[in-house]
Amino acid sequence: MTSTEASATGRAPAGRNWLLLFLEARTFVALILVLGYFSFAAPNFLSAANAVLVSKHVAINAFLAIGMTFVIIAGGIDLSVGSVVGLTGMIAGWLILYGVDPGLGWSIQFNTYEIVLIVCLFGIFVGWINGMLITRLRVAPFIATLGILYVARGAALLLSGGRTFPNLNGSAEYGSASFPAIGAGNFLGIPIMIWMLVVVALGASYLAGRTPLGRHIYATGGNERGAALSGVNVNRVKMFVYMFSGLMAALVGLIIASQLKASHPATGEFFELNAIAAAVLGGTSMSGGRGRIGGTIVGAFVIGILSDGLVMMGVSSFWQMVIKGLVIIAAVVIDQAQSRLQARVALAQEASGAGR
Repeated sequence: MTSTEASATGRAPAGRNWLLLFLEARTFVALILVLGYFSFAAPNFLSAANAVLVSKHVAINAFLAIGMTFVIIAGGIDLSVGSVVGLTGMIAGWLILYGVDPGLGWSIQFNTYEIVLIVCLFGIFVGWINGMLITRLRVAPFIATLGILYVARGAALLLSGGRTFPNLNGSAEYGSASFPAIGAGNFLGIPIMIWMLVVVALGASYLAGRTPLGRHIYATGGNERGAALSGVNVNRVKMFVYMFSGLMAALVGLIIASQLKASHPATGEFFELNAIAAAVLGGTSMSGGRGRIGGTIVGAFVIGILSDGLVMMGVSSFWQMVIKGLVIIAAVVIDQAQSRLQARVALAQEASGAGR
């Protein structure tokens, strides 16, 4: 079918439609490919024990990727999440081991729920700082969050002098003995962190697709000027997405510290790259205005399966970094191709409508 015929019939070329459908389904295609490949190439990859391990790794990346998805849809980027993971884990370790010393010869100790609340509030606070830098001081998101990346990592190192906080088993006396269950416990045979991910993913999907705030996030990333002129409080939207991203980073910091029963200031290095890769691979456009939480979850599975599969095959960690970098580049290139194809299809449909 020629372009003239397409205009006359009101349809874009069929080949282009099929290509667009394929590009939109690329995340599922990638998931099927990596699952199929590692099922044959990696021994015991499909075992129940490895499935549980992979799901835990995927959950850690998925929390960050959900927060990153909102930030990217709104037209921003958050490079600080990995460092915030390390810092919030160190804060949790400090609260468990030492509490808060007001300098009066005694200390304030906290139970598990209070520790979780304090750490989550701190993650939100870091996101608030990112948002203030971007909305009030007009610092570019890349520079603002890169600066906070270094600040958070340095603060994590200063908190312990670069040492690990070990033996985070909590104390029954202070009500913190249940802290390790956050990342290592099970409910109905399923890890608690997976239940947490299900709740967060469903809540995020509802927010993105069924609420005015979700529509405002998409509008801000799609056309910030147009959104502002239509009455959207763009600065408030940006503040929310960065605060939400900080909250997700704090949850990951808590989960890792409870899993390991220890916290280290270097925890979370390069986590932001995995989160960006999962979001973009899941169909989130780096130019903003487009993305789905469901796609991001599938993207997180692709990245998690790829990472664990390469480890099981004994691939060097150096090559793993190279492969992940290539995946990110490929995802962005495909995303740009999808955007151009969608624009052409839209133009063809407009031309066909005008010609009737």
